[in-house]
Amino acid sequence: MEYHESVEYLESLQRSRPKLGTETTRRLLSELGSPHRDVDCVQIAGSNGKGSTACMLERVLREAGLDVGLYTSPDLNDLRERIRVNGRTIPRARVSEFVEEVADAIEQLRAENDAPTYFEVLTAMAFSHFDSEAVDVAVLEVGIGGRYDATSVIDPVASAVTNVTLEHTDILGDTVEEIARDKAQVAPSEAPLVTGAKGPTLETIRAETDVITVGADGTDVIAREEGLVSEIESAVSISTPKWSVETKVPLPGQHQATNAGIAAALAEQVAGVEPETLARGLRSAHWPGRFEIMSTQPLVVLDGAHNPGACETIATLVDRYEFDDLHLVFGAMREKDHEAMAEALTPAETAILCEPAVDRAEDADALATVFDGRARRVDRVDRVDSVLEAIHRALSRADHDDCVLVTGSLYVVAEARDRWTSRPIPIGTRPSRYSNLRETCSDVGDSIAAIIAESADSRTLKVPLRELQAEHVKHTFESVGGSCLLSTQGRSGRRVTAILSGTVSQFRALVDALPNDKLGLAAVSTQLARAVDGSSQGQQRWSSGTAVMGVLNVTPDSFYDGGVYDQVSAAVERANEMVAAGADIVDIGGESTRPGADPITVAEEIDRVVPVIERLSGLNVPISVDTRKAAIADAALEAGADIVNDVSGLDDPEMRFVAADHDASLVITHSLDAPVAPDRRVEYDDVVEDVRSELQETLLLAERAGLDRSQLIVDPGFGFGKRPDECFELLDRMDEFRALDCPILVGHSRKSMFERVGSAPDDRLPPTLAVTTMAAERGVDVIRVHDVAENVAALRTVRATLGQGMST
Repeated sequence: MEYHESVEYLESLQRSRPKLGTETTRRLLSELGSPHRDVDCVQIAGSNGKGSTACMLERVLREAGLDVGLYTSPDLNDLRERIRVNGRTIPRARVSEFVEEVADAIEQLRAENDAPTYFEVLTAMAFSHFDSEAVDVAVLEVGIGGRYDATSVIDPVASAVTNVTLEHTDILGDTVEEIARDKAQVAPSEAPLVTGAKGPTLETIRAETDVITVGADGTDVIAREEGLVSEIESAVSISTPKWSVETKVPLPGQHQATNAGIAAALAEQVAGVEPETLARGLRSAHWPGRFEIMSTQPLVVLDGAHNPGACETIATLVDRYEFDDLHLVFGAMREKDHEAMAEALTPAETAILCEPAVDRAEDADALATVFDGRARRVDRVDRVDSVLEAIHRALSRADHDDCVLVTGSLYVVAEARDRWTSRPIPIGTRPSRYSNLRETCSDVGDSIAAIIAESADSRTLKVPLRELQAEHVKHTFESVGGSCLLSTQGRSGRRVTAILSGTVSQFRALVDALPNDKLGLAAVSTQLARAVDGSSQGQQRWSSGTAVMGVLNVTPDSFYDGGVYDQVSAAVERANEMVAAGADIVDIGGESTRPGADPITVAEEIDRVVPVIERLSGLNVPISVDTRKAAIADAALEAGADIVNDVSGLDDPEMRFVAADHDASLVITHSLDAPVAPDRRVEYDDVVEDVRSELQETLLLAERAGLDRSQLIVDPGFGFGKRPDECFELLDRMDEFRALDCPILVGHSRKSMFERVGSAPDDRLPPTLAVTTMAAERGVDVIRVHDVAENVAALRTVRATLGQGMST
């Protein structure tokens, strides 16, 4: 079964039914061999904040060295987002295998008038995946309530109820006490329930089970927000009679401090986590769509607040920021209390009402009747066709000192994020090959000249769009002579991939013809224009061609040159030799990331790299420091370095802030392990697509810390959690990383990937030079190599072939 067929089958399942209870889920799991019985699980229930708490707990447990499964709902764009192991979504192949395995059981249950719901089947898929991956612990976000939720088929090792408000009264009860009683049924049999509930709901929970209370005052775990330390982080303190920790979290507000305290208490129950690990894990927890700041000029906040309580919380948070006018983008599901949500939100200059592309979405006209009746809170109410058009209109009206708040539903937030995450992806376009053909072949016939011209000007772009956008783009592009295919292959039902092929002139005609006032196509038009013209940050920085970053390892144990330059004088001499040989950047590393390498202390790494950097202050090329640790980066930048090369992909949560504070450039590597775990194997659906997508999210984190995309450089991470064949595929499709709109670095020098072509460790210079040549021909901006002179010679040949300027 193909992946898209599996998704269509899952999406066809019923979403609700009159029957309550876990029996159907148990029967379904029984057909799968009861995989839930082999997994230690933590359940997190609550009215609000359970997803954030689950995310924080998952990161803390991973920091503690555990393999962790995470099951949450809803997703933003892809059902696979709901099921993760160590941060990576369940592979498409596994989804297809599961559906094939479970389909007969589902149909048998249907025949017995006991058909499972969509949520029940996805819950079974989560347990199946976690079992197959042998996770140490699975963190489960409860869907509705506790007693009857599909996740309650297990006896958890630890559980929490974040808070309780009126919700789902048709299922859980008419009072908060009834709802609290239902949620309390997630309590573990051998540990107290952790909760942030207060007042009558707390007393109701106490009557059901033993509890550990979390809050700002008078609780077992004291969790306080100490204030904003930046626009995107809050300082948090968490303490018990036995331990305390102070850290920063990227989710502001006292409610998130309480959630962090709940996650900390659960981590203590599950794994006895040390305070230092706890602090690092909490700071590393990033939860898209939950008070996510996408811009500061104007301030743009995305938050999936979906009920009155959540809207009240988001209003309190927004009021802490300084801005002039508020522009609200709002959409909600049909069953929600729209009047109470509107009343809870901060008064706005404008409210732009929209309808996300899901069946449950409330009509914008119906929402307008609510907001029109609240003139004292909203000065102007507009209705538009789509979320992306609402975003465009709000941003067009907002001045730099204003705020744009997008809220009401995670479905609204998911579509809004497209503006920052969905970019046209070039496919196999290397126009430099043909740039001079028309002039050199000017004496050929008109028909041949036309073919050459079309080869020189042709482009193919893969563009992720929403369905209505895709249909409009297809019609418009075909009307100007271009070709467009719409693909639903490999998607989960919310995005369409448009494959556009045509000449530059046809693409420019498309850009001119796309409307600026509907469906958010103005942003698509701008992105298409940049993609077609090739105006990426990388090409702006290194216009003369591919730059050479020379590797200088001041270590005793690096795989190629460890121990050769571990004395300061030898390292300085080597740096000058590399520059004389043509190096454009010198990259100094004090810790090996070879497979099996032992970590060293911060002090030892500083002692290795800082004296060398200080001695090279007069070098006439930029100096880069190769480090995974923010403390090392800070010391190196103080000593005179210009670039931080982080092969861990921002594993240290402080790294992006250090780079921003120093206004330095930052290399972000796609990496699953550093040092590299020799036996680590990862299943990619499409290694290029997966790596590009994951790098995109990391780039957003760096930008939120204050770095401009022009300061960021991406490295696909050859050898870091990729097989040799996957490394070569990344190289072959390097064009697709242009969608990230920043320079591209490739670090391939003498790596084990060349074992695939029969090269022994001492004989890897020739294949290194071959990849250098291919990388340059594909427009890579920087290559990171050990053998500078040889690679510079290879690049001169490429530049001569492509007609670029050549350095002497």
